[in-house]
Amino acid sequence: MARIDRQEEGEARADKVAHLARRYGRIRQEIARLKAMEQALTDAPDGQISLTDPDARAMATSARHSGMVGYNVQTAVDTETHLIVAHDETNQSFDRDQLSPMAAAARKALRRDDLHAIADKGYFSGSQILACHQAGITTTVPRPETSGSRAGGMYVKADFAYDPARDAYLCPAGEELAYRYMREEDGLRVGLYWTNECQSCPVRHRCTSGKERRITRWEHEHLVDAMRKRLGGEADPMTLRRCTVEHPFGTLKAWMGHTHFLTRRLKNVGTEMALNVLAYNIKRVVALIGIRGLMRAIAA
Repeated sequence: MARIDRQEEGEARADKVAHLARRYGRIRQEIARLKAMEQALTDAPDGQISLTDPDARAMATSARHSGMVGYNVQTAVDTETHLIVAHDETNQSFDRDQLSPMAAAARKALRRDDLHAIADKGYFSGSQILACHQAGITTTVPRPETSGSRAGGMYVKADFAYDPARDAYLCPAGEELAYRYMREEDGLRVGLYWTNECQSCPVRHRCTSGKERRITRWEHEHLVDAMRKRLGGEADPMTLRRCTVEHPFGTLKAWMGHTHFLTRRLKNVGTEMALNVLAYNIKRVVALIGIRGLMRAIAA
């Protein structure tokens, strides 16, 4: 009996060693896989890898750390008919580089010489606004406030009035900020303005903690000033935007069941979105002119 017990213990020990050896091998394989993935992540241009869809990327959303991975769908909608005249799909997580391409695509589809493109503040980009202006497209995009100065009771750039005749800014305390010099910031040429009276200013605590408050002005800032005037007019362009472009998105999401795309890879997702847009436009045209009117338009 003692001999049998010793034999059984030896067999159990051998089985345990073999099991540990198999586990060790699997762990080594997993380490090698993770190291290869780490290298691939380092080599990726945007530092992202999607294991489900190689083309999908993390999207910027209002919820922090939401982890939403997918595609950025762009649409341009006609304000009169609510038809989607242009659309595109990208894996960029932001919209600021899409203003000029989408506006140009919409003008081409509508066959117009002039166009007024209205977009939300996520599309605000000096280079894109300038590109639209050079192409003869008027744009209206709100300028986002990137700092919390106003919430903290501090003066912001909008509180400084620009005088084009004197090429100077007037601060809330009545001092003139004169033009000093031009420099380049983020690929844009901007002028710097300041006054040397800040240290004796009674409201300096609401303006700056430095030696003087400096204001920058883009060399094409007059385009932004014109947009600000349109936004401050009686007809609110942003209300028109919400009533126009949000409607098709809501309809498409209702049709799709607020779920994911059914396909993977950017090319396939583009095809799927194109079919959805086509179906939406057909139903929209039927609602506007009827089936017979649509058939006559197709034949023409």
